Amino acid sequence: MFIISIVMILWEIFMNKETQSFQAETKQLLDLMINSIYTHKEIFLRELISNASDAIDKLRFLSLTQPELLGNDEIFEISIKSDDSSKTLTISDNGIGMNRDDLIQNIGTIARSGSKNFLKQMQENSSAELELIGQFGVGFYSAFMIADRVIITTKKAGETDAFKWESEGTGVYTIEPATKDTHGTEITLYLKKNEENSEDETWVDYTESHTLQNLIKKYSNFIRYPIRMEVEHTEYQKNEDGSYKYDAEPTTERKIETINATKPIWLKDKKEIEQSEYNEFYKSEFHDWVDPLEVVHSKAEGTLEYRLLLFIPKKAPFDFNSNQFKKGVKLYSKNVYIMDRCETLIPDYYKFIKGLVESSDFSLNLSREVLQQNRELKVIAKNIEKKIHDTLLYMLQNEREKYDEFWNEFGKNIKSGIYSDFQAKDKLSDLLIFFSSNDSTKKVTLDEYISRMPEEQEFILYATGKDIESIEKMPQMESIKDKGWEVLYFVEKIDEFITNNLTEYKGKKLKSVSHGEFSVGDSVTKEKEDEMKPILEAIKTALEGKVSEVKLSNRLKSSPVCLVSGKNGISLNMEKVLKDYDAFVPKADRVLEINPNHKLFEVMTKIKDSDESRFKTYSNLLYNQALISEGIIPEDTSSFISQISELMINTVSE
Repeated sequence: MFIISIVMILWEIFMNKETQSFQAETKQLLDLMINSIYTHKEIFLRELISNASDAIDKLRFLSLTQPELLGNDEIFEISIKSDDSSKTLTISDNGIGMNRDDLIQNIGTIARSGSKNFLKQMQENSSAELELIGQFGVGFYSAFMIADRVIITTKKAGETDAFKWESEGTGVYTIEPATKDTHGTEITLYLKKNEENSEDETWVDYTESHTLQNLIKKYSNFIRYPIRMEVEHTEYQKNEDGSYKYDAEPTTERKIETINATKPIWLKDKKEIEQSEYNEFYKSEFHDWVDPLEVVHSKAEGTLEYRLLLFIPKKAPFDFNSNQFKKGVKLYSKNVYIMDRCETLIPDYYKFIKGLVESSDFSLNLSREVLQQNRELKVIAKNIEKKIHDTLLYMLQNEREKYDEFWNEFGKNIKSGIYSDFQAKDKLSDLLIFFSSNDSTKKVTLDEYISRMPEEQEFILYATGKDIESIEKMPQMESIKDKGWEVLYFVEKIDEFITNNLTEYKGKKLKSVSHGEFSVGDSVTKEKEDEMKPILEAIKTALEGKVSEVKLSNRLKSSPVCLVSGKNGISLNMEKVLKDYDAFVPKADRVLEINPNHKLFEVMTKIKDSDESRFKTYSNLLYNQALISEGIIPEDTSSFISQISELMINTVSE
């Protein structure tokens, strides 16, 4: 055995053949592909065709400044060949191709952390269906779901050497010199065989012509380059009356044909396009498994001409909230691919948008850096932003269920735009929706809220909290409920931040029900203030350093006290949010409001002078009670517990 290994090593050296190990994560991914039950194995063909299309895109772009890379090629195409006798399927292209280093980097290594995240998720949830392969940059490895062995023969445009890459999907692969006349890549799959008496109902013969045609039309019909393969046609002889001679031997002829539609979908009149065509183009081009939520297809004419084909996804991409996610849409000029992600065209708060822009007004000789500063591009960007806003607003006003679906997935992006971009607040505020006290199961827009405001209500009221239930139990809500005024429920952490920029909407100021300056109902009389002034000052003294003010409240009904935010500094809820982020937290200006009609203060008045110690204990108990109502843990929990225990003991003793 040792001698055989030595001979094999010497043979590889003689043949200039090298063996490499897959990166650890790549090996794990291959094992996952090969051993998992995948409900849509047919997706491998879409992935390999998309890779071939990308390779041609890259060569077309480079050839704008390096025309010598094209050689004698004038027509780009993708070729599919099948061989039933050897059970092989070959996908080839005349794109950019790869050299040795490209093969190691692109095939032997998972270069994108999104792929690693995908792998981690699949390992943590073994029951998850692997339905979104293309979305995470692992499309090539899907070939091993249906193949025992994969061979890549490739030659990079502009270079003389070709290479052969081969692997059986185990821990290693080999690379050796090869012979290839033209640039491009050829991938040969040695398909898994369906063993006799096999119970694998998912097995499909991928050498069968009709199967391949159907898959190409299903997944890759809108690839911009011709997908050509040999198609078998059977002709039956006919009688003089035109009927078929079924007893005569038919003739069979094989021809190379283009299977897909080659005219880009964005060049067609949208009236001629079925929704299913949009859906399949979107899934093929942007590697998503589900249909888009909405399509925006438009054409602008005049001094600046361009076409838009934009999609609002139903679901956020896997890496949407990671640093690796990059926004942007594809850019074409004269139907020539320019760049994959033109970030200038999409603002951050619309980063979920996928799609493309095509314009003949761009110079093909512009570099990507110069293009980012292009004047025409800035005009298009402004129009795209308006188009997206108008589409979302239409959905909000006319297709509420669809908009709710959008909001559940991407609503935080709209809110973050209002918070992070002061100029964006006027563009985005009419898209906001919140739950409210009017209906805690159905969200309301700011316009709908204003339309229901009674004449005496001055502000758009909102309350912040961790959830609806905790907000509805807030003491500050008591008088507002009696008034019948509607309150917006801000239950997401980002809601507290957006009020920094969104201070008013259509002339109506936004006001927190927990803000010290807000009041509802009749003001406390001067006589009552004078009567209770001593006890207010005494409570403030007992709580020195904890509150900035103690005052009477006209917003409480049954609760004895509540905490509200003072005029200075951050709000109480902002303090809680910042603590969750482990950020430096300046303490909120706390004002303790007391209910002048609560019987508890009759007791407090009686013991103020006679039992100073108990008065201070009661004051701290009230303060901690108000903290808990706000969802804030008392500063000294052990002391708080001791005080309650002591109070209970004294109550029983008395």
